[in-house]
Amino acid sequence: MMLRFGKLVLEKLRKPEILAFLYFTAMTILMTYPLVLRMRNSVIGQIGDNVYFIWLIHWFQDVILKLYISPFFDPFLNYPQGWNLASTDTSPIMVALALPGSLLFGHTWGFNFVMLVSFILSGFAMFLWIKHLTGDGVAAIIAGTIFAFLPYRMYHFLAGHLSLVGTMWFPFFFWGLYDLLRQEKFSLKPVLMAVISVFLIALTSSYYVYMTVLLSVVFIMGWVIFGGWRRYKSRALWQSLSLFALFSALLVGAAQYPYLSMGANDGLASRSIEYVSSFSASPTDFFFPAYSQVHWGEFIRTKLNISGTVEGTLYISMVSFILAVVGWFKRRNQPYRDLMNISALVAVVAFILALGIEPHWMGRKIISIPQLLRPIFGGSEMPQVYLPSYYLFKYFPFFSKMRAILRFGLFTLFFTSLLAGFGASLLRKQLKPSHRRWVGLLLLAFVFIDLYPGPFAQFSRVDGRPVDHWLAEQPNIGAVAQFPFAQEVDQDQVYNTLVHEKPYIGGFFNANYPEQYLRISPVMNGFPSRASVDLLEQLGVAYVVVDSSQYSDYALVDSEILSLGLRRLNVVAGQYVYGFP
Repeated sequence: MMLRFGKLVLEKLRKPEILAFLYFTAMTILMTYPLVLRMRNSVIGQIGDNVYFIWLIHWFQDVILKLYISPFFDPFLNYPQGWNLASTDTSPIMVALALPGSLLFGHTWGFNFVMLVSFILSGFAMFLWIKHLTGDGVAAIIAGTIFAFLPYRMYHFLAGHLSLVGTMWFPFFFWGLYDLLRQEKFSLKPVLMAVISVFLIALTSSYYVYMTVLLSVVFIMGWVIFGGWRRYKSRALWQSLSLFALFSALLVGAAQYPYLSMGANDGLASRSIEYVSSFSASPTDFFFPAYSQVHWGEFIRTKLNISGTVEGTLYISMVSFILAVVGWFKRRNQPYRDLMNISALVAVVAFILALGIEPHWMGRKIISIPQLLRPIFGGSEMPQVYLPSYYLFKYFPFFSKMRAILRFGLFTLFFTSLLAGFGASLLRKQLKPSHRRWVGLLLLAFVFIDLYPGPFAQFSRVDGRPVDHWLAEQPNIGAVAQFPFAQEVDQDQVYNTLVHEKPYIGGFFNANYPEQYLRISPVMNGFPSRASVDLLEQLGVAYVVVDSSQYSDYALVDSEILSLGLRRLNVVAGQYVYGFP
């Protein structure tokens, strides 16, 4: 009996899908090493947005198990007014994936776990689609590896952007969308695949679902242009599209309702054109390797003078680009050449939109015309040139709410990875069967060399400050305030509320500052002053924490605070704590 069971298990493990899943699991551990050894109490990189998402996981956990209130409103932040979390990223589905691990091993472990899972599932999803299209498991592994470990994903992982690493739904969405457009006889399966996937995208990131909707229109237009128009009389087509549009609108609307309602009430700030322009991509962002890549990152930083940013890390991968070009030129007579044409179209449109408001080059706005072109323009000063995203910003609903429009570049990377899978498959088919495996392994090795970031050395312990542990021991008689007042909106201060478990008058507001914060800021920025101390008392603040390292003469500041009637309660690691008599 045991022998038969063992043979059955071995047979299951030999299935391509199981082997692929195990491969992406092993690659994730390798590409993020040594995070797997430090998941319980540390995050990779510096403290930043990561601790906000760790706090968010804990907040959802408390809401579900203890508080039984809406997870989109926290009455204990921006106290006493409360904070609408729809003003920033909440990513409910990514948080939900983190909750089991959070319950078992702590919220930091849960956060790290879902970050790693995003690599595994993104690669595995791309593998499944390419395997389904081409039947070539090796080419599918290559495409999945490229997509899973794109520098774009890797650097948002380093920055702790839980919502933005949630890219695993895209292969399933475009797979379902493509199949529902092509089906001759109506089937609900591709419709459900597309609808459920776009719903999951909407539960992952408002940025992603907005961009997905826009580029889905381009995808469908591409399908029409590249031959789909011939099926305009197909009943199955219109039935599929109608159901897809109806249920997608309902589910995406439900997922985005907190944000839509906030936007309708002017709770989401529109960005200035100048600010958004600074988040325009450069063409070089797509073709220069990531600036901290283990093999040639130093050359990028020193010789080309490109420091790079997380948002500007849009490197396509040279291997991916070459394979995509190979696939493009060999697409004739291929059964999915229409998908290859559509992919190229969407990749180009996404590239153009990612270029943003005004032309940039090597991460900087172009302000002077190159010497070679000056005779044509009659001078050296760059004329005002607006790119297509400018017009969407000006006239398209909700477009002006977005900050980092260069994130459209993710779709260029996605469809290039898809084309690379086609290219790898077509290239291998031209070889002798005995050579195909070795060429596949060689291509995979090139992908690894191109994308491997090297072992990570920087980790940050997630534990709160000593003063927060002291505050946790104090009675819950009021809220906490942090000074200088600019620190009220730091992500780590939001996380620190998990430690001291007291209301806090700040929050991680990003650009969407709540009414209370805007109202009290002018007064609080003048702390210490009589007006600020009176306002603190009105807000129900019991503990005033002041970071002495941020003041040049703290002895003078301390005496001013005491003269205003506050009493010093404690000094912990440079943090002075005051209270009311």
